[in-house]
Amino acid sequence: MQPLIDFIRAAFNSAEFIPLHEPRFLGNEKKYLNECIDSTFVSSVGKFVDQFEQMFADFVGAKHAIAAMNGTAALHIALKLAGVEENTEVITQPLTFIATANAISYCGAQPVFVDVDKDTLGLSPQALEAFLQQHAEINNNQCINKTSGKVIQACLPMHTFGHPCRIDEIAAICQQWHIELVEDAAESLGSYYQGQHTGTFGKLAAFSFNGNKVITSGGGGVIVTNDDALAQRAKHITTTAKVPHPYEYVHDEIAYNYRLPNLNAALLVAQMEQLEGFLKAKRQLAEEYKTFCQTNKINWLAEPTNSQANYWLQAIILEDAAARDEFLQTSNQQGVMTRPIWRLMNELEMFKHCQHGDLTNAKWLEQRVVNIPSSVRVGSK
Repeated sequence: MQPLIDFIRAAFNSAEFIPLHEPRFLGNEKKYLNECIDSTFVSSVGKFVDQFEQMFADFVGAKHAIAAMNGTAALHIALKLAGVEENTEVITQPLTFIATANAISYCGAQPVFVDVDKDTLGLSPQALEAFLQQHAEINNNQCINKTSGKVIQACLPMHTFGHPCRIDEIAAICQQWHIELVEDAAESLGSYYQGQHTGTFGKLAAFSFNGNKVITSGGGGVIVTNDDALAQRAKHITTTAKVPHPYEYVHDEIAYNYRLPNLNAALLVAQMEQLEGFLKAKRQLAEEYKTFCQTNKINWLAEPTNSQANYWLQAIILEDAAARDEFLQTSNQQGVMTRPIWRLMNELEMFKHCQHGDLTNAKWLEQRVVNIPSSVRVGSK
């Protein structure tokens, strides 16, 4: 795999350390930060929060976007608004970042893990349907897990590395089984399935703006919905459930201090202004990786059929775990940052007890998938 390491150095034109994905602040970030500081409105109230929410909703084609302090907080609230509560269950995929399973747990609910598709790395509709046929039944318009006796309240697929899963099929299955669909779109800003932006297929979705995402404010997240009432409630409970009043502090329920500060929103407004250019640059890098990998017979992860991926993180699929480990060690020793895909959630100590279906594909991918440097290159056109 040395030729790939050499290619990466040439692609990024660097003999120094090459990170996996570093942020780019190439526009009005400093200008807007200074404006925000001068205004003194640096916390959760300010014009940049409102401006960012409108820009984001317009970009993804949703009616509402509610900014939150990070993607995990956004996902927690999205699940809560979908009715996920203590002693309910949420079907999700085992091949995902820990935030997916953690957000379910924050609601007092239990994750149930269903296999993924090899080509999307996301939740498999076939595996979902098979699991429900075997383990679930409809009772009083609720989906009941016959094994646990609990209500399966929601399904939470994740668009892995920005590659859309078969979200239309998943949505149809959820509707048939009376399950709420919430999308973990944390990694998929700028990704489309059949021409529709990810995060707009279910009742709610969550996106992330962590420091390694396509756009970032160092942290940050957003809840997306087309439901007016849910949007209003999302804003209320992420702002400590404070009843609007010119000066009094009255709160009408236990809620969360999850709102995005205006200071971070200032960064995100500047980042949104550059988003189209970032996405174009990432597709250009993807095309170069694709050509190199095809020539050198390396299995590179291409966007799924009927999809337009943002190529947030580029990925290759190696022969086996031994080949993966050898490449990870060699590349990182040479200052080219690579990383394996996540450990399966059901293999982590806190989720070992959770119910799961057959996870053959997820395990196969866990042993083989490696992310390679994916930053927007400065000067890309």
